[in-house]
Amino acid sequence: MPIFDHFDFLAPLYEKFIPPKNPQEIWALADLPTSGALLDAGGGTGRVAQFMNGKAHPIIVADLSCKMLSETRQKNGLRPVCTHTEKLPFGDETFARIIMVDALHHVYNQRGTVDELWRTLAPGGRLVIEEPDLRLFGVKMLALAEKLALMRSHFLSPPHIAALFHYPNARVHIETGEFNAWIIAEKQRE
Repeated sequence: MPIFDHFDFLAPLYEKFIPPKNPQEIWALADLPTSGALLDAGGGTGRVAQFMNGKAHPIIVADLSCKMLSETRQKNGLRPVCTHTEKLPFGDETFARIIMVDALHHVYNQRGTVDELWRTLAPGGRLVIEEPDLRLFGVKMLALAEKLALMRSHFLSPPHIAALFHYPNARVHIETGEFNAWIIAEKQRE
């Protein structure tokens, strides 16, 4: 069963199992507010993007699961786009900010996704990828559970994710929390 079928099935219940969280942390990491556009890549139901109103405009939620995006449509100020993150339907340098929360391990081609996110990030922009920190035992158990559920998840360690940003104009650093890591990449102006 393809990965997006899991999310199509879970769409109506997703936020009951994984509720929205305090948005101040992601606001700070993404350096919000900004005067430009924001992309929530792999944003599903818009559980994170719903808190970005007034922090960026427009706010685009891109996800492969159209059923997850149907939940996004019920939230004000969000524009859902059903697409692969490996081939985004946006022009170069479209977004001032990009976030990807708990989704990189679900995509088929992680390098292709990072390349596309980088392509669509404007110079001077910031991209934040939040992922469970694979270096922790509990996250290793989560990764195993997702494999057993046939989700085809592929978790990467924070340094491995940071290494995907091989671009000469990338300034990348990692921040860690109790369970998650954030890879923050800034696109330097040339």
